[in-house]
Amino acid sequence: MDGSVEDDAAFARRIADEAGALLLRVRRTDDPEPVGDRGDRAAQDLIAAALAEFRPDDAVLSEEALDDPARLDARRVWIIDPLDGTREFAEAGRHDWAVHVALWEDGELSAGAVALPAVGTTLDSATIAPPLPMPDPARVRVAVSRTRPPSVVDRLAERMTIERVALGSAGYKVAAVMLGEADAYVHAGGQHEWDSAAPVVVARAAGLHTCRLDGSPLLYNRRDPSLPDLVVCRPELADDILGALNA
Repeated sequence: MDGSVEDDAAFARRIADEAGALLLRVRRTDDPEPVGDRGDRAAQDLIAAALAEFRPDDAVLSEEALDDPARLDARRVWIIDPLDGTREFAEAGRHDWAVHVALWEDGELSAGAVALPAVGTTLDSATIAPPLPMPDPARVRVAVSRTRPPSVVDRLAERMTIERVALGSAGYKVAAVMLGEADAYVHAGGQHEWDSAAPVVVARAAGLHTCRLDGSPLLYNRRDPSLPDLVVCRPELADDILGALNA
């Protein structure tokens, strides 16, 4: 397919899928180099080559590449994490890792895709699924980091009945909310724009609520790409979660 004529959401989905397929092959290949390092590099090279060929006039912000300050003056910037959840990718049998591809355009996220290669699913900003009913409105399932669960969730648990769902990559945790495996994702303590850009644009397209812990907007393509906290949740839970976090 000629990527130059694809719309941005379809293009994001295709290159996320292609990177995901490559990562599955890398995961099966024996090599003395750590599999996580090989995966990061292979996915970065594939996505960078696709952007250079089919979106040559756009800027790029990637976890696995040097930051080019020219992006700050660009109208269109691709924000990518070629392998989100490198730790989980390197652990045999884990499925909670992802590929993130997002486009920021004229001040807002406009398109993106999150590939979940180990479960054969890709979510994108153009394919909208109907919201799933909450299985138990009295208990909110909150996706949290499996290795660094934020203490802010303890504050949430003091004011709401929650069940912690420990998962790996940020992309998979947001996908878990969309797929009905969790009702919210709450994070504090450190992330960057590439960790959340693609998950957030996909979540917004699906009607989920996205914001910072204090309720302020998530902003992208900033000079400092640090974006340390976020909330992604079902819209009917937003007021209760933000009220509990900021009480």
